Amino acid sequence: MKITASELAKMTGGAIEGNPEALISGFAKIEEAKEGDLSFIANPKYAHFASSTKASVLLVNKNFESPNELKPTLVRVDDPYSTLALLLRLMEQSKSQPSGIESPVAIGEGTALPENCYLGAFSYLGKNIKIGSGVRIYPQVYIGDNCEIGEDTVIYAGAKIYAGCKIGSRCIVHSGVVIGADGFGFAPVNGHYEKIPQIGGVIIEDDVEIGANTTIDRATFGNTVIGKGTKLDNLIMIAHNVKVGEDNVFAAQTGVAGSTQIGDRNRVGGQCGFAGHISVGNDNEIGAQSGIPNNVGDNNRLIGYPAVDARLFARNVVYMKKLGELFNKK
Repeated sequence: MKITASELAKMTGGAIEGNPEALISGFAKIEEAKEGDLSFIANPKYAHFASSTKASVLLVNKNFESPNELKPTLVRVDDPYSTLALLLRLMEQSKSQPSGIESPVAIGEGTALPENCYLGAFSYLGKNIKIGSGVRIYPQVYIGDNCEIGEDTVIYAGAKIYAGCKIGSRCIVHSGVVIGADGFGFAPVNGHYEKIPQIGGVIIEDDVEIGANTTIDRATFGNTVIGKGTKLDNLIMIAHNVKVGEDNVFAAQTGVAGSTQIGDRNRVGGQCGFAGHISVGNDNEIGAQSGIPNNVGDNNRLIGYPAVDARLFARNVVYMKKLGELFNKK
C-alpha cells in the first residue's frame, strides 16, 4: 500500500503540516523508522524522537507541540493510536485471504459450508455444525458436533473446539486455543476423587479475540460465557461456569476460577488470579500479578496479593523499603 500524506489526511480526517505529497509505503516505530515509513506519537515520552526520526510522516495529536525544523510531515488527528489501528486494519483487509476447501478434510453429516468459507487441510468438522458466511478455518482445526460459528470468524491452525460450543461473529481464535474442555470438577469419595461430568457448554459472543493457547472450560450445567468485545491474551485459563462481561481486556497468564462473574470494561494485567465464586463489577483496573480473593465493586484500581487499592499498595511498598533502616536503628 502506497499513499501520500494528503490521502492519509483525507482517510483520517487529519490536518497536514508539511509536505502533502510525502509518500508512505510502510509502518515503523518512531525510533526505527526510515524514509517512506509512517510512524506516530501517542505517548509524550516519545515526543523527543520527532526531531531525529527518519519517518516521512508522523501521526500526532492535534495539540502536539512540534520542535523547530521538523523533517517529517505531520498529520494531526484526535487520537494517533486509534488512527494507526484503523490504518493497520485497512491494510490487513487489503491482503488476499485464503478461500475454498483444501484436501484432505473431514466434514460430518449435517454440516454444510457456505460458498465463501475457507477450510484448511487436515481439519475435522463434526456433525450438524452451523457455519456462517466468511468464516476462515485454518489447517488442523477440530470442531466437534453441534457447534455454531458466526459470520466472518477466524479460527487459526490447531485450535480445538469441543462439541456444543457457540462462537459468535467476527471472533478471532488463535492457534492452540481449546474451547469446551471439561471443567475441573471432582468429588471426594472414600479417599479418592470421582469425576463430575461436565454437561454444559461455552458461549463466545461477537467480536471476541482469544489469544494463543488460552483455554475456556465448558460449564458443569448451563454455559461458560465470554461477553461481546472482550479480548483475551495468550495463555489464559477460564474455568467452568465463569461469566465474563463485555469489552474486558485480560493480559497473559491470568486465571479465573470456577463460577466467578466479571462485569464489563475491566482491564486486567498479566498473571492475575481470581478466586472462584466471587463477583467483580465494572470498569476496574487490576495490576499485574494481583490476587482477587473476594468480591470487587466498580471503578477500582487494585494491585497486590491480596489486591488492595493501588495508592495504598504504593505507600506500603515505600514502607517496606524502609524496614531495613528501621531494624538497623539502635
